[in-house]
Amino acid sequence: MKNQLKTLLLLGVLSVVLIGIGAALGKGFLIGALVLSLAMNLGAYFYSDKLVLSMHGAQEVSPREAPGLHRMVEELSARAGIPKPRVFLMNEAQPNAFATGRDPEHGVVAVTAGILEVLDERELRGVLAHELAHIKNRDILVSTIAAAVASAVTYMAHAVGLFGSMFLGRDEDGEEGLSPLQTLALALVAPLAATVIQMGISRSREYLADQTGGEISGDPEALASALRKLEAGAMALPVEGRPATASLFIVSPFAGMQNILSLFSTHPRTEERVRRLLDQSRRMPAARGWSGSALPFAR
Repeated sequence: MKNQLKTLLLLGVLSVVLIGIGAALGKGFLIGALVLSLAMNLGAYFYSDKLVLSMHGAQEVSPREAPGLHRMVEELSARAGIPKPRVFLMNEAQPNAFATGRDPEHGVVAVTAGILEVLDERELRGVLAHELAHIKNRDILVSTIAAAVASAVTYMAHAVGLFGSMFLGRDEDGEEGLSPLQTLALALVAPLAATVIQMGISRSREYLADQTGGEISGDPEALASALRKLEAGAMALPVEGRPATASLFIVSPFAGMQNILSLFSTHPRTEERVRRLLDQSRRMPAARGWSGSALPFAR
């Protein structure tokens, strides 16, 4: 509940930033930005899963091709009370996973080839529970709303930077509007503020998915162990490009890159996620609901 409230608060702050810019620039800018961003993000909402899966070369696998993976997804989906999502495999060495789909009826879980090599069955079960938690919590909807508002903020900030000197000298009543310095500050600060708020939303979603995933699997400690291994894998096998999809993955694909991307990480610190999961585990009956082994499983 705490993370859900934080997400709502951050969405509210993002909306206030948008309204504030609109008030400063005029109704025309606000309406235009909203229409454009909503149109773009409605398309992303309905087709984002296909786009993301295509970007990562993910291929759907059948129960015959990956019986162990499908067995766990089916069991955990039943525990989560959602339809079983489609299962995809990415031919990538870095151990990682993500979920997508606009609602539980269109859910998708995708894992890399690397994660099947690095994690044992218990840990993989914890990761899958985390991804199913994203679907159960309808995180794609939250992120789409956030993206729509943030896009509008960025659009208006760019408009200010490009056309501010021509259109922002006076308001509708002929009085002096924004000064050149105010125009420059707005053009620079607004998109940065939107990015920071989106980071906060993404991090809150990860904490919530960790908690919900621990409840679904009944084994938060396994997810904590998996997160340690996955971060080590991301550090050892950094990837290039595709920063737009980084927030979807259970750990940042760019964990091993010491550059500007690390300053704008969409993920909380793994140490804090592990701490919270271990605290959750101590409050639960030992490995509740887990009856399998910790040995590698058949794909």
